[in-house]
Amino acid sequence: MKALILKEYNNLVYEDFPKPTYMMNEVLVQVKACGICGSDVQGLDGSTGRRIPPIIMGHEASGVVTEVGEAVKGWKEGERVTFDSTIYPLNDWYTLKGYYNLSDNRMVLGVSCRDYRLHGALAEYVSVPQQNLYRIPEKVTFNQAAMVEPAAVAMHAIELTPIKVSDTALVIGAGIIGLFVIQFLRITGCGIIVAVDINYNKLEMAKKLGADVTLHPQDDNIRELLLGLTEGRGADIAFEVVGISSTINTAVESLRKGGTLTLVGNVSPVVEFPLQAVVTRQIQLQGSCAICGEYPAVLVMIEKGLLNVDELLSATAPLAEGASWFKRLYNKEPGLMKVILNP
Repeated sequence: MKALILKEYNNLVYEDFPKPTYMMNEVLVQVKACGICGSDVQGLDGSTGRRIPPIIMGHEASGVVTEVGEAVKGWKEGERVTFDSTIYPLNDWYTLKGYYNLSDNRMVLGVSCRDYRLHGALAEYVSVPQQNLYRIPEKVTFNQAAMVEPAAVAMHAIELTPIKVSDTALVIGAGIIGLFVIQFLRITGCGIIVAVDINYNKLEMAKKLGADVTLHPQDDNIRELLLGLTEGRGADIAFEVVGISSTINTAVESLRKGGTLTLVGNVSPVVEFPLQAVVTRQIQLQGSCAICGEYPAVLVMIEKGLLNVDELLSATAPLAEGASWFKRLYNKEPGLMKVILNP
């Protein structure tokens, strides 16, 4: 098969690669669409330590089942599917408690680190465990289904957060996941949604997809404006979708007493943390990790037109052209959001 392989850092090559084998409980999927995730772009230069070459990246994908393992039940060749990229053991303590995203032995498609290497979906074929599969509704395209993964990450963060109708919500970071968070907040009935980003194009998109107010940290005093919108209290809930010290501090200082901060961004391994501000104002703080069963709901929302994924799709291209698109994303080309490659 053909695959886009990270042969060494900053060197993506489109070439022949052995077709993946599959175990008894797995299926072989012919990939029809695979999105380029920001984590893949960041892994290109080795800065994350989670894309150690050689590796086939890619975990936001959809395709068609072409072969099934002997122990597979309920799936057959020809079915259109997408799949959760978290590979987890069924007998893990966390999995049995309903938290497979926290499994001690979880792995992610398209990731290679010190502990494991698991080739992903920027290829013509990928093998997937049957418990990770989800059928694609008839009205949902392969490209749309390849965008379920980031939407499900956003939905998981929403489900963990205590949201009430008419709450004032702050979203810091208007990338793909942040923009999905904004859409879900609008669906849940938030009163005022405030989006913050350093990219004016992303702020325009946030406005288009449901944000009531957009703020740029260089132009606006975010805390003061939040206080002005909330009779001096601050936001009820905040989502930090960046993962650096400055944005976490902004989120904390913009919340009301007793507010909730959900951390989704995961760029920095360590950040400076405003401990006293959190303790003395009784801020509720939580992390949101990956996905835990949100795929079916996201697929239904896309099918019914409740969730707009097409607006976030900047370009589609053949997998053979993938290296050039990675370079454009790595160089932060203005206006590029989600790029999907089609094998």
